[in-house]
Amino acid sequence: MRRREFIALLGGAAAIGPFGARAEPPRERILYFTHSAGYRHDVIPLSREILTQLGKNSGVFDVTATEDPSEFSTGNLQRYAAVMFYTSGELPMSGDQKAALLNFVRSGRGFLGVHSATDTFYNWPDYLDLVGGYFNGHPWHQAVTIEVADRSDPLVAFLGNSLQVADEIYQIRDFDYRGSRVLLRLDPSSVDLGKTGVHQRSYGWPLAWKRSYGEGRVFYTALGHEASVWRDARYQQILTNAILWSMRR
Repeated sequence: MRRREFIALLGGAAAIGPFGARAEPPRERILYFTHSAGYRHDVIPLSREILTQLGKNSGVFDVTATEDPSEFSTGNLQRYAAVMFYTSGELPMSGDQKAALLNFVRSGRGFLGVHSATDTFYNWPDYLDLVGGYFNGHPWHQAVTIEVADRSDPLVAFLGNSLQVADEIYQIRDFDYRGSRVLLRLDPSSVDLGKTGVHQRSYGWPLAWKRSYGEGRVFYTALGHEASVWRDARYQQILTNAILWSMRR
């Protein structure tokens, strides 16, 4: 073999790449919506940074953060595998934008809500059907014990039986406990149940759950008010697991 032919052969092999190598699949895209029509949480900028890093660490998804409701059109949403809300109040979304969101999830995509996502759209009953419950006060803002309600579920199994967290603790009303699988709940022995504003209900105080909406997968956690929670590796793992689950990954 002539030297020139040998060099050309080597160049061709380099272009092809290692034998059996496969191109990395494109990353999924997550739309992170942080519009605040009510109370705005100071932790939102940090949450964007952390979610972006979690996506990079996973190698599976990228995060696009927005506060623009116009992103919610049928065409735009086709670019995403899941939508995550850290929102509040009656968001300025049109009827068409709301319908696009619901159809997006019904068709098999993911929806995730963080903290005040249940403090959102009280005047839109379809949203309650989607997320599974509404915020109903936060009488405790302290260190609490959280029970792992379903230790067999891969989203939270790594936590063991319980965990200690210091955060603003939500109560939930209108909770669809029959249609939801509770993953985390407050240990009532770790708080003062006689405190003003406490509402005791048969389902207790769920702090994370998952559910179905049409063909789609829905996850919500009431945790996430404090920056320290967002920086907690356990919380980050819960969110990563939930995102991957919502995308069927």
